[in-house]
Amino acid sequence: MTPRGLTLPAYRLPHRPGRVAIPGQSRGTPTPDTSGPTDAPHGAPSPLERFNAASAEDAERALLTCLHSPGWAVRVATHRPYPDLDSLLAAADEAAYDLPRAERLAALAAEALPGLPEDAYSAAHTALDAANAAYESRFGHPFVIYVDDLKPEEVLDHVLEGIRSRLANDPEEERLVAGEELRRLARGRLTALLSDGDR
Repeated sequence: MTPRGLTLPAYRLPHRPGRVAIPGQSRGTPTPDTSGPTDAPHGAPSPLERFNAASAEDAERALLTCLHSPGWAVRVATHRPYPDLDSLLAAADEAAYDLPRAERLAALAAEALPGLPEDAYSAAHTALDAANAAYESRFGHPFVIYVDDLKPEEVLDHVLEGIRSRLANDPEEERLVAGEELRRLARGRLTALLSDGDR
């Protein structure tokens, strides 16, 4: 197998359970329709309204912070405006399910392992690196798992258990599992993107 450093793209998505910037309105972008519900104070547009009104380029750039798949980002951005977050998430899910194999592998390659808590002992990092190397050698892409719903102290055990368990999968079974985890990651990041915003 080609060494990892030569096969992975320079761009890698960080694990980002926190806030992600919302695209701002570009010059010439129509004023968003604020007649619908908004959580923003004083009639300011909500994050979803800003996303709906952003230029295609800005919307796609924001979507790429959720999943590094240009095809997915274009498809989700093209179907704007979305009436609510649930509609957007449903469209994002559908687009993720429909990713061609090459795009799914590229999106997987752009991912990084979840970060460990700051006080994690060095042996934990070694164990995680070794387990991920074994996984990547078997399946050809980094291990991807959704952990945003976990407490920080639960992440390491969950990730190690997940890698060890999934190493037993055959490649086709793991393709489905990894694709589902990728979809969950994109959904979680998109929810954060449009729920928190950069206010």
